[in-house]
Amino acid sequence: MNVIDVRNLVKRFGDKTVVDHVSMQVGQGEIVGFLGPNGSGKTTTIRIMCGLLTPDEGEGEVLGYDLKTDSLKIKREVGYMTQKFSFYEDLTIAENLEFVARLYELKPVSKYVDDTLNDLGLTTRRNQLAGTLSGGWKQRLALAACIMHKPKLLLLDEPTAGVDPKARREFWDEIHRLARGGLTVLVSTHYMDEAERCHRICYISYGKILATGTVDDVIRNAGLTTYIVTGPGLNEVAERLQGAPGVDQVAPFGTTLHVVGSDRALLEKTLAAYKKEKAIKIELGETSLEDVFIQFMAESKDNMG
Repeated sequence: MNVIDVRNLVKRFGDKTVVDHVSMQVGQGEIVGFLGPNGSGKTTTIRIMCGLLTPDEGEGEVLGYDLKTDSLKIKREVGYMTQKFSFYEDLTIAENLEFVARLYELKPVSKYVDDTLNDLGLTTRRNQLAGTLSGGWKQRLALAACIMHKPKLLLLDEPTAGVDPKARREFWDEIHRLARGGLTVLVSTHYMDEAERCHRICYISYGKILATGTVDDVIRNAGLTTYIVTGPGLNEVAERLQGAPGVDQVAPFGTTLHVVGSDRALLEKTLAAYKKEKAIKIELGETSLEDVFIQFMAESKDNMG
């Protein structure tokens, strides 16, 4: 069963089309990563799906409710975590959760608060002011508030921006635990390691969906070839390779260069000349999701220009 099933969504602000005929399906219990550059339409699409914005065109259902006519019902059964921490910094963790419980008319309030604190490992910090929390603990509070009313769908908008790697990993462990219990998750992210933890990913650029599928599917369908170059004088080699025939990307990685191209034959022809140089070693490498991400960005046209 599809928890999200939207077709040809369009949203305009003035003469700018921010969401341009977006279609997406997300099944129950799936974790789908929503990738794309800043300004690509991720946040606007998420806000349409949780009933905060009405599309100008298109149709669809979220949790079986019509996007255009049942937005209030969608809001009650969705958890939405925004990019910016949006709770009261001068209230404690428990007080913030009490406020959320009353918004959703959850009764008894104290039981919902206690259970949520326990589930997210926040009990020992219940009386700490939200404004004094680190980024990772603020994120945990925000997640607790999102799932307190037992939503069936969780929409997360860059939830781990500015959070340290340990807190990010713990957050993702929690997301997978929730998904195993049947919760569906759509999460926007810029982190490639997070995208790789999703069941599927969907790449949007300037309002248009460019790719969707598993990480392996998206990498394979991008049709890129990656070579690893090692040896002395790599800075000079990188400068010479920039813009050379068949070379789409040149990126230093530690003591190596990653050279990426979409025309394998032309790329290999260009690199053949470097193989003759003393001490330069060139080997076929694996194309990464980041390589694909950069390629999509390079090929996309900014719709805000």
